[in-house]
Amino acid sequence: MKFRRRELRKNYTKEELALWYRIKNKQLGFRFVRQYSIGNYVADFCCPKKRLIVELDGSQHNDQESKEYDEDRTKYLEAFGMKVLRFWNGDVLRNFETVIKVIWDELHTDDK
Repeated sequence: MKFRRRELRKNYTKEELALWYRIKNKQLGFRFVRQYSIGNYVADFCCPKKRLIVELDGSQHNDQESKEYDEDRTKYLEAFGMKVLRFWNGDVLRNFETVIKVIWDELHTDDK
């Protein structure tokens, strides 16, 4: 998994890079890491302290097989007590502040 994580970090999308620059260094009050492994899965972004995963999905996630895979993956991660937030790449580009607000709100709810 270490090799896979390293490769993913080198080959990020512009949407991942934009989000990373906004959530890194505790800018939202909590530390995030990129390409975080849980079992056989690698999450785009994870805030371990809040058990929050943020996934960015492109058009490759739009077919039925990918949707089923993502659903199974989310269930697996939730079984570890993780909360998964998914955003389309287009949302990151067109509604960036809304995406940040959703993440902020999730991080700062009292039940975590």
